[in-house]
Amino acid sequence: MPRPHHLVTRPSLWGLAFLRYLRSWWYMVHLGAVAMVMALSPSTYNRENRLSAARCIYASTWQVLPWFALASALISLVIIRIVLVTAKSYGLSHFALEMVVRVLVLELIPLSAAMFVALRASMAFDASALGLARAGMSPQAANDEALRRLRRDMVPQLLANSFGVLSMAMVSATLVLVLAYVNVYGLLPWGIADYTRTVGRVFSPAVTLGFVLKTVFFGLAVALIPTAAILELQRYPRRVHVTVQPGALRLLFVLLVIEAASLALKYI
Repeated sequence: MPRPHHLVTRPSLWGLAFLRYLRSWWYMVHLGAVAMVMALSPSTYNRENRLSAARCIYASTWQVLPWFALASALISLVIIRIVLVTAKSYGLSHFALEMVVRVLVLELIPLSAAMFVALRASMAFDASALGLARAGMSPQAANDEALRRLRRDMVPQLLANSFGVLSMAMVSATLVLVLAYVNVYGLLPWGIADYTRTVGRVFSPAVTLGFVLKTVFFGLAVALIPTAAILELQRYPRRVHVTVQPGALRLLFVLLVIEAASLALKYI
């Protein structure tokens, strides 16, 4: 395979590189379609696969959910206090709660959950698949063994990563809403009516549907792209020497596109 700097000095290779790039994206889309069909097929969920999915969900969600929720709560508490103090200094206290809900709950919490699960998923796949190609096995043997493992674990891992993003985003969003109420109204219940009216105004039906769809798309992207990158890398063992986590840049690009599309639909 030509080295990257040859692409700059030899324009004749640009077309080949572009076709390889398009083929890589098509492979990811094709794998996603196959994975969705497998995930929706009742025959996939035999006893072994159900146990594997339960183990994956436990490892990717339940083991880290309390710590992620605690970290999100602490960071969100700092941001809430900053927003409240800043809004009060400018005489905009009545907009502070709505700003907190829009910025934290609708935007930052789902994105941070997706990035956290993506980091764990990429590290797990690197340890299980790329390690085969670096452990002294022949490229063909490593490729076959990695493909066998990923076929066996693909659907449970996809389900676990999707569930992880959804659960972390929902739990953290709930904690942030509680913290926002406590910081604005205190521990007394007299502000519940005004609080629910403000939050309800933010979570209109269209915004709520967009929030759910964005979180689902985040989960699918995090579940699919690292898997597709590892599978594609095993098809071309000579690319194992890359220093960037497989699929990391592509995943970041897809997450940013989803977030930008969500913002555009809501505010433009």
